[in-house]
Amino acid sequence: MPDRAPQPVDRQLPTDEARDLISLVRDIAQREIAPSAAEEEDAGRFPREVFTLLSDAGLLGLPYDAEYGGGEQPYEVYLQVLEELAAVRLTVGLGVSVHTLASYALAAYGTKEQQAEHLPAMLGGGLLGAYCLSEPASGSDAASLRTKAVREGDDWLITGTKAWITHGGIADFYTVMARTGEDGPRGITAFLVPGDTEGLSAAVPEKKMGLKGSPTAQVHLDGVRVPDARRLGDEGQGFAIALSALDSGRLGIAACAIGVARAALDEAVSYAAERRQFGKPIADFQGLRFMLADMATQIEAGRALYLSAARLRDAGLPFAKQAAMAKLHCTDTAMRVTTDAVQILGGYGYTADFPAERYMREAKVLQIVEGTNQIQRMVIARHLAGPEGR
Repeated sequence: MPDRAPQPVDRQLPTDEARDLISLVRDIAQREIAPSAAEEEDAGRFPREVFTLLSDAGLLGLPYDAEYGGGEQPYEVYLQVLEELAAVRLTVGLGVSVHTLASYALAAYGTKEQQAEHLPAMLGGGLLGAYCLSEPASGSDAASLRTKAVREGDDWLITGTKAWITHGGIADFYTVMARTGEDGPRGITAFLVPGDTEGLSAAVPEKKMGLKGSPTAQVHLDGVRVPDARRLGDEGQGFAIALSALDSGRLGIAACAIGVARAALDEAVSYAAERRQFGKPIADFQGLRFMLADMATQIEAGRALYLSAARLRDAGLPFAKQAAMAKLHCTDTAMRVTTDAVQILGGYGYTADFPAERYMREAKVLQIVEGTNQIQRMVIARHLAGPEGR
């Protein structure tokens, strides 16, 4: 059965331009993404043509400078675009978030020359990015990464394996963190690596529980030669760049989570209004009405939390703690809401004829990517009580 159109959200947007942007995104989502979302997810098909369309519409560079083809939108607006996309198909919402994450190092730490050369194509030229931090043996402990970059004249030779890479094998560029110095966080440097560079390859995509349309794969770098002109930031600054990017990326995951939760709630409300038992719609039963009320309240609270963090970011204020809170709360909310949606649909919720089961499977990964929710709790606690073992 096709997914239902998400119900409009009463948004408090800062400008008329932002309102027009959200309307454009909803129109594209309903016309170009929704009709084939369920079928393509089931088939594991990545909708590259949708990303080309989003790029042409200026939606792949929303938070970046207009000088380089970006939309120059505040994060408060950009995140609500992600929510709208994820509410229709998470593969698309998450893909835009990952592309934005992959573009961050160049946009925030690149030289003017690097930005002028590469950013226009990345933000509006149809390119798609990937972000390479995690490795098979370094996930949550990202500072222990082993991929090495060795200087050879004006070039670097990068060797290693990255793991759990969204868009691995199909990306046009990869932002790669590699070790150029001592062990630990101070020995890591960031590089911008073209996807067609000799020695770069991807493994067969992982077979995942959900989010099947979005390829996740290991990326192998076998003596990949990258000129020093593609080094981003200073030598040894890569881990700081990575953490800074993840603070913003976590807000993207939070917004996507609310999109998925919202789609699940819409499905549950619609089904409850139509399904009749004991002579009346099941939406008339108090126990179920309370479930729907709780689901809606959790979603509204999650949206308020990610928007509050985004407004701090837009104001140039510290927001790392709030980003961790938003990622934690919103993804946990998505898991609860989608699970409840399956329960409300009963046996139908457990079948692939309805999208509730897909939303539930997709919600699970959001509690894991870009820092597990256990890591988010550690980040929050450090802000409250200081580092462990002082």
